[in-house]
Order: sequence, then C-alpha cells, then structure tokens
Amino acid sequence: MPQIDQVPPPTLRPGNASPLPRLLALRRVEVLAQAVVLYLAVAWLKMPLAVVPMTVMIALLAAINLASQWRLDHSGPAAAGEVFAQLTIDVGALAWQLYFAGGSTNPFVSLLLLPPTLAAALLPARHAWAMAGITLLVYTSLMFWNLPLPPPQGDLAEWDALLARATGGAGEHTAHASGFALHVVGMWLNFVISTGVVAFFLTRMAAALRGRERALAAAREAALRNEQILSLGTLAAGAAHQLGTPLGTMAIVLRELELNHGRDFELSESLLLLRKQVDRCKRTLSEILASTGQGRDENLRSLPVDAYLQRLLDDWQLIRPRAVLRVTLQGDQPAPAIAADRTLAQALLNLLDNAADANAANAASDEALHFLASWDTASVRVEILDRGPGLRSESAQRLGEAFFSTKTGTGEHSRGIGIGLFLTNATIERLGGRVELFSRDDPHGGACTRVTLPLPLPLRPA
Repeated sequence: MPQIDQVPPPTLRPGNASPLPRLLALRRVEVLAQAVVLYLAVAWLKMPLAVVPMTVMIALLAAINLASQWRLDHSGPAAAGEVFAQLTIDVGALAWQLYFAGGSTNPFVSLLLLPPTLAAALLPARHAWAMAGITLLVYTSLMFWNLPLPPPQGDLAEWDALLARATGGAGEHTAHASGFALHVVGMWLNFVISTGVVAFFLTRMAAALRGRERALAAAREAALRNEQILSLGTLAAGAAHQLGTPLGTMAIVLRELELNHGRDFELSESLLLLRKQVDRCKRTLSEILASTGQGRDENLRSLPVDAYLQRLLDDWQLIRPRAVLRVTLQGDQPAPAIAADRTLAQALLNLLDNAADANAANAASDEALHFLASWDTASVRVEILDRGPGLRSESAQRLGEAFFSTKTGTGEHSRGIGIGLFLTNATIERLGGRVELFSRDDPHGGACTRVTLPLPLPLRPA
C-alpha cells in the first residue's frame, strides 16, 4: 500500500506533459548530424580527427536513444528528473565531441545553448538553472582542455584569403592558417541547425499551449453548464415536491366535477381531458422524484428503438392532444435495443414541444408536424420538421445557451424561459450524441431539429 506521505516526483509544466518523445526524436537528428559532419570532416576536408573515440560516442548515443525509446514504449510518461537526465547525456556527448575538435573554438560550441533552452521551456525552474550551470561549466572547461582543431585541406583552404579580405581581417586571420573558412562555414551550418531546432520545438510548444487553452476553456464552459444544470435540478426537485399537493387537490376537484356534471357530454369530455393531463403531471413528478440517484437500468428497461420512440410519441400526444403529428419510423429490423433514463425522453419531449409551438405560431400553415426516425446498428437519428418561422443566423449561434429563447410571441404562444433546449443539449451530449437546429431548405420555410445518438448508449454517461 503506498504511503500517503510519500513525496511525488517533480511534475512537468502544464502544456508540456510529455516532452521526452520529442527529445528522443531530436536526438535521432543529433546522431545523424554528428555522423554526417564527422564523415565530411574526415573524407572531404581531410582533417586528421580522432575518429575512433568520436565514432564510439555517436554509437553510444544512438544506443542510449534506443534504450530510452524502449523504456518510453513500455512504461509511463517520463518525470522531470528523467528528462533532465536525458538532456545531461546530450550535453556530455556534445562536450566529448567538442573536446576532440577544438573545444570552445569549434563553431558548433553554441549548440550548448540548446539544452538549457529546452530545460527552461519544459522543466521546472530548478532543473533549468541546474542545466544552465552544467553547460556553463562544460563551456568553460572546453576553453582550457581540448585538442586543437586541425585545419582543413583542399578547396576549403582557398576560401580563407577571400573571406578574410571580404571581412577586412586578412592580417588578423593570417595566423590561423586554413581555419577561418572552416570557422565561417561551421558557424553558418550551426545557425541553420539551431534555427531549425528552435522553430521545430517552439511551434509545437505554441500549438500545445493553444490546445491546452482550448481544453481549459471547454472545461470551464462544461463546469459552468454543470453548475447551471445542478441548480436547475435542485429547483426542479423542490418544485416537484411542492406541486404534488395542488395537483392532488386538482385531481379530486376534477373527479367531483365529473360526477356532478356527468349529463353534460361536452363538459364531461373537457373535464376528462383535463383530469388526464393532471394525472400525467402527477406521474411525471413521481418519476422525477423516484429516479433521483438511481441508475438508468433501474428506472427504464431496454426496449427496441421503434417501440421506445412510439411510446414516447404516445405520451407526447397525451400532453399535446391538439397537435397533428405525422410519424415515419424506418430502420433495420429487428430494431436495436435502447435503454436510457428519463432525461433522454424528457429531452426529446422538449424538442417536440418546441417544434409544435413553432408550428402553431405559423397561422398560415396547417401542415402537420413530421417526426422522422431512422436507425442502424451503430446510431439512431431523429428529425423533427416544422413549418415555423425558421431560425435567424444570430439566434442559431446562441441556441443551447441557458435562458435564451427564440419564442417571442404573446398570449397562448408566450415567450419561453430558455431552459428546455439548454437541458436537452446537455442531456444529448452527455449520452455522446449531438443536437442540430437549422432552417429547412424549403420555399415554405420551417426548421429542422436533428438528434443523433450512438448505439448502444453509454452505460455511464459522461
């Protein structure tokens, strides 16, 4: 059992949680570059370098890189201490090569700037300062302990006079024999390598930071939405508890009215409809209170998709008896099973209510609401088509926000409070699906509400 007072290893900076793969990729470039430079120095420039110890170091660095890659593939991410150790190995290998090639006079000595730069970007401050101290110590040591860099032979030696005259330093560099051209070319090549490495890492670090900022923004938005949902859920539970008594009283009164006015056929029908609506409200409140804290499988059994949707539509028609609904259900048979808690049914009912309100708001159209559902073994898609006014572009951008509603009418079609679509969108996303609302591409206007859900639904929605 781990001890609770155990001190964890230092963590990496946010946004750079796993820099070791990039460091290993950079080391592969380092090994290849050292091998190519050593070959060109010996084969082309005819420089009498200590080939054996320099080649051994290149091979050793390649072996260390392979071992580190194997460890990374078979273990967890590297801690800050391991990344620091890897950078220290790179400093040691570079110091070894520079010792046999002129020490601090070698134009590639500025490569010692890369390890502290990477440490400052990827590791905690104490590691960065430690790496800066190590590289400074190595650089200083190479100023006093090194093997002189042999001058090149052949064509490169002829460039010395030209370069010295171009820089106005012919007399100053006369004593350097054929080393000035090598120094200039080496500095140029070093600049190319350093620029490429810096650009490679900084662009990826910037992309990682931008991705982290986007993830944090999404997390903050999700947390705010969850807080709003929790507040609404608390209020809904309290309202459900408080509405039980008046609904019970209404049911008793309606029953008495039915008994007293049984001979009035038209009034009896209205009273019966009203009592069914009250009973439906009572049952909904009971389901809300009963399902609190229970899992999906405890409050709803698995049903085929077509049977589930048909039962949902039957319940909705009881709530909206005057709404005209045209239903199309199509898909693979036997239909795949679906099992979800009450929140999915409530989400779809909210969308049906919104579409019915939009349809009823258009007095010039008497077209029925169209409910179209299709499915296969992987997903189910529901489309609700209405003949309402459609969606304006500015409204479409804000749909799904809490307390934003497109219902602006008065009277029977009063303005909404803006939580139905908000809760619906949250519920569908929690189940791994998505909600889309857009105007229909139809000369008669209207809107389409599309819901796409994966099958089977997740057992533990996020």
